[in-house]
Amino acid sequence: MSRLDKYLWAVRIFKTRSEAAEACKGGRVKVNSTEAKPSREVKPGDLIDLRRVNVNYKYKVIQQLENRLSAKLVPEYIENLTPQEELDKLNAPKESIFIYRQRGTGRPTKKERRDIDEILDQYDPNDELV
Repeated sequence: MSRLDKYLWAVRIFKTRSEAAEACKGGRVKVNSTEAKPSREVKPGDLIDLRRVNVNYKYKVIQQLENRLSAKLVPEYIENLTPQEELDKLNAPKESIFIYRQRGTGRPTKKERRDIDEILDQYDPNDELV
């Protein structure tokens, strides 16, 4: 049997095992519709739901493994069941924020800087959309 975090790393869903463990601890990984800890054992037939940024991925475990695979061998161990509409979210245009200031007005005052920071905090590009 293999651990969930090790499995997600071995089939190249995450670059590092620690990233996979953090995703599990953060509640972004579910196995058979139940939130899973990194130490959960994965067995063939399990359905893995994974939320990354704004896309909900779905995978089905085909075989267990212990070591990291080459990219060519991944389809033998895990099947990607992610619907096409979820994958289309990856190609959606990104919103960008541009704050315009009149030329020659100098540096922002402390109050203006706080206002700018408040606006930028609302639109953090690293936020996950649920």
